[in-house]
Amino acid sequence: MERRRLIVNSDAKNEADDQFAIVHALLSPSLDIRGIIPAHFGAERTTGSRAQSREEVDLLLDLLGMSGQIIVADGADRALPDEWTPMPSAGSRLIIDEAMSDDERLYVAFLGPLTDMASALLEEPALQDRDVVVVWIGGPPYGGLVAEYMPEFNLGNDIHAANVVFNSRLTVWQVPMSVYTKAGVGFEELERRVRPHGALGNYLTQQLIDFNAKHQPSSELRSLGDSPAIGIVMNPFGATWRDWPRPRFSEDGRMIDPYRPATVGMPPSVRRTVESDPPNQTIRVCESFDMRWLLEDMFFKIQRHAESGPVRAAD
Repeated sequence: MERRRLIVNSDAKNEADDQFAIVHALLSPSLDIRGIIPAHFGAERTTGSRAQSREEVDLLLDLLGMSGQIIVADGADRALPDEWTPMPSAGSRLIIDEAMSDDERLYVAFLGPLTDMASALLEEPALQDRDVVVVWIGGPPYGGLVAEYMPEFNLGNDIHAANVVFNSRLTVWQVPMSVYTKAGVGFEELERRVRPHGALGNYLTQQLIDFNAKHQPSSELRSLGDSPAIGIVMNPFGATWRDWPRPRFSEDGRMIDPYRPATVGMPPSVRRTVESDPPNQTIRVCESFDMRWLLEDMFFKIQRHAESGPVRAAD
């Protein structure tokens, strides 16, 4: 089986859906997980969001019986201050090292802000000419569709980082808000399909119900909106794609089309590079995905893990 190299970058304790995406990735034999990067999720609810994401990743690895088997490299603890100053971290170094050490394609799935990818690019500009695919859950809808709120959460947690990544020559696969919200599951489905399957299944279900009770007490469902990032790496043919001109994101999270890099205030050397070496003209935007396959595949792998242990290809 061909295995795809993948790094998962996750603001794991932000909501209750990252957990499902991380578990799905780790239980999928077609994915060669090169590391998990715990990410920040802003300072609105806590001053230690990155640390909380790290604790959640460690807990999931323990529930999976994989503690010590997967590299965990902490990402930056806050957003970029501007579009040319990196926030170096063990996470950004992991991205650089993996991308520069092998010519095989590397996927980096971002379930939160793009901080660590942007920092890696600013630390090592040669990275953008490597075979790296940035898969991002985030950003508002395209084509005139109206977002439920602005700015979209993952984008709003680091707009500077999004602009750095979108202004690079890297391949970008984006799953905007209008698509990732369609991965909905109800409490009843989770109670029947996930909770019965060991301590892992019980935890995944209960933490989601608890999150809703605190933040959306009138709802009996939640979107597992981070999971499409894992799904489209495994099954890109399950998506409907459209090429869009690379936008620039304004301070309030709106798209400015076409991309026009903000050069005001940039150091002269950086400004000359941006103006003379433009990015690829388009990105791939996911307009729909095979959510039935995605959720069924995840649920069955959680069940099988409970029955017989992790299902992973040999290294």
